[in-house]
Amino acid sequence: MEEMKTQLKDFQARFEKIRTSLDVEKKQKRLRELEVESIKADFWQDQKVAKKVMQEISSLQEEAAIVEKIGKEIEDTISVSGEGELKAEITKSLKRISKELDKLETATYLSGQYDKSDAILGIHSGQGGTEAMDWAQMLFRMYMRFAERHKWGLQVVDQIAGEEAGIKSATLIISAPYAYGYLKGEAGTHRLVRQSPFNADQLRQTSFALVEVLPDLGDEADVDIKDDDLDWQFFRASSQGGQNVQKVSTAVRVTHKPTGTVATSQTERYQEQNRKIALEVLRAKLWVRKEAEEQEKVQAIKGEYRPASWGTQIRSYVLHPYKMVKDLRTKVETGDPDRVLDGDIDEFIEAELRQVRKSAQ
Repeated sequence: MEEMKTQLKDFQARFEKIRTSLDVEKKQKRLRELEVESIKADFWQDQKVAKKVMQEISSLQEEAAIVEKIGKEIEDTISVSGEGELKAEITKSLKRISKELDKLETATYLSGQYDKSDAILGIHSGQGGTEAMDWAQMLFRMYMRFAERHKWGLQVVDQIAGEEAGIKSATLIISAPYAYGYLKGEAGTHRLVRQSPFNADQLRQTSFALVEVLPDLGDEADVDIKDDDLDWQFFRASSQGGQNVQKVSTAVRVTHKPTGTVATSQTERYQEQNRKIALEVLRAKLWVRKEAEEQEKVQAIKGEYRPASWGTQIRSYVLHPYKMVKDLRTKVETGDPDRVLDGDIDEFIEAELRQVRKSAQ
């Protein structure tokens, strides 16, 4: 029992350190301010701003509830730590507290310049035709389910369907405080091994898809975009969106002529909305390009972001001849790929955040 008491004291000290790092009092003050703002008569006049405020309120409330729950569980366990007949229950509590502290601690790692931003997540099928496009569709669903599990905002801004199945590419905006901070480590190449559902012989097939993760910068980024450098194209959307989308050229593609960088938006009903979204995506892509160029020169922003490229394979998903998902950076693995592909990827994200934090120290 003495060993358990010592472990509880360590947990209590660790909890207080995490609580201080999260600046709980400051966030509680921020929560009260936002709650007052949310009941004003004109609050919903700007729906985009209002939705962001409500998402921040929800995130702050959730974090406060988690902090309170862990603190109470530590106190309750300490209060019964001298009772030998409860040893089994105390052991279970210790394991639960340890896991909860690990999860809470990851929130303290999100201190990058744009970690608080929403995330723009792009998925692109690799070589392999229909197989690769189907794999891109599976990843597309995985990230949508991840956002839904966390009750984060989700907007599909571009989607290009494959000829037979799956998608060639898709772009999502995931809206939540620290969405980019949590998801930036997902950037890179994702590999799938399985029996082909598109081959009568059900041969073993390896497919690749690329995930890129960008911060939604709004007007905050130090990126100079001149109107003369932009080539705008307007076309009819290929995705479903009602008669207006099909008959009118509402979809938008913008190309930054000096760099050849392209951004597309086609799922909104009106051209002006798609134009605004495409410009936001372009600004994020140009920011990442600028950061990559600076990193090559001075290596000054290590760990700040992970530019996606085909050479950066990060995770393997094996469905045949055995079942496993393994992260090649952190070595975290699981034998339940169905759960992972249903959006339960938190253990991989948290392990990557811890590893990046450790390597930066």
